[in-house]
Amino acid sequence: MINFFSQKISIRQEIIGGITTFVTMSYIIFVQPLILSTVGMDKGAVMVATCVASSIAMIFMALLANYPIALAPAMGLNFYFVYGVCLGLGVSWQIALGANFIAGLIFLIVSFWGLREKLINAIPSSLKHGIAVGIGLLITFIGLQWAGIVVGKTGTLVGLGKLSSPPVLLSILGITVIALLLTKKVKGAILIGIAVNIFIAVGMGLIELPKIVGKIPSVSPTLFKLDIRGALTWNMLGVIFIFFFLDLFDTVGTLVGLGEQAGFLKEGKLPRAKGALLSDAIGTVSGTLLGTSTITSYVESSTGIAEGAKTGLANLVTAFLFLLSLIFYPLIEVVSKPIKVGNLVTYPIIAPALIIVGSFMLKSIRKIDWDNFTESFPAFLTIIIMPLTFSITEGISFGFIAYTFLKLVTGKTKEVPPLIYIFSILFILRYIFLT
Repeated sequence: MINFFSQKISIRQEIIGGITTFVTMSYIIFVQPLILSTVGMDKGAVMVATCVASSIAMIFMALLANYPIALAPAMGLNFYFVYGVCLGLGVSWQIALGANFIAGLIFLIVSFWGLREKLINAIPSSLKHGIAVGIGLLITFIGLQWAGIVVGKTGTLVGLGKLSSPPVLLSILGITVIALLLTKKVKGAILIGIAVNIFIAVGMGLIELPKIVGKIPSVSPTLFKLDIRGALTWNMLGVIFIFFFLDLFDTVGTLVGLGEQAGFLKEGKLPRAKGALLSDAIGTVSGTLLGTSTITSYVESSTGIAEGAKTGLANLVTAFLFLLSLIFYPLIEVVSKPIKVGNLVTYPIIAPALIIVGSFMLKSIRKIDWDNFTESFPAFLTIIIMPLTFSITEGISFGFIAYTFLKLVTGKTKEVPPLIYIFSILFILRYIFLT
């Protein structure tokens, strides 16, 4: 068992750090139910699953690794769950949860066996960064649609929406508020932006004044509803791999980045990394059982660390606040309701958060080797295919296939890891026989 007091710490700083981390990442409590409800999942149940699974993961992170690194459903993987699997492949959310559960179990096993470094190194750096950027663009594109800023247009497919429409104006205001707060380095900028939009939406008559607290919803609509047997098919093999790979890459990248910021790294390695990864895997497995998508470490934990958080004690504070949030479901229910003006359906309270979060993910583009065409072009295909096809799966497929092909024709076969060969072939076979 971890002893939080084995090192000199300030309990006050740990509490402030935990609260700060909660404020900066709590937007997921509003966003997650809305995203997963688009495929028929109950909003209340998803909210409960999100808060409880996140708290479980954070408690394990505190006890197994003693790090102030909070966890919650991953932005990007929740969009893959909805748009890549359920809508893209026509798969039920129950089967998608089953695939997500299997990926979580594999992650759990890998964390025990210490194979994570080999698996991470098996994916070329250019593709890793291309995937992150592509997901960011997809999230931004969906945010722009939900804002009403981008709409469908005959002939050009998409075009500019009616900027004078009240929901669109509200969305633009939300983006502006969050952007200004971020430039001023205000902690909780996204949450504050959501709150401002709620008040203005009430003033504009777009939504009714919501209740703040109420009865905690039942989790039964999603509890243990995952379909593991349905996920054990050849068609779902690639889905399971992508769930696993994205979670592994996202988690390790976040842990290393936060570890470097906080001074946790020793000779370039993160002590107690096994416990940290186990916490992530336990969070994902428990989340799928409860009814939410992949749980992973949150980079927003950096705000709590900046406030002086050094141990898992801060995580226990954040976990408590996530559980306390369960009583605020009436507020979340109002926030996630669509606002209609004519034929336009928008979510102007949540949309600004998606656009801002999507922009955060584009920073990985500078890490791609643009001078090496065999590296840059597969990354480019990955980036551009994701938002244009509304599919993370297709972006990864095109990237893997292009990477393998270009390396083969240029005689750089040794630069292609065996795993990339295998999945490139599987993706090609998928296009031949399943599309």
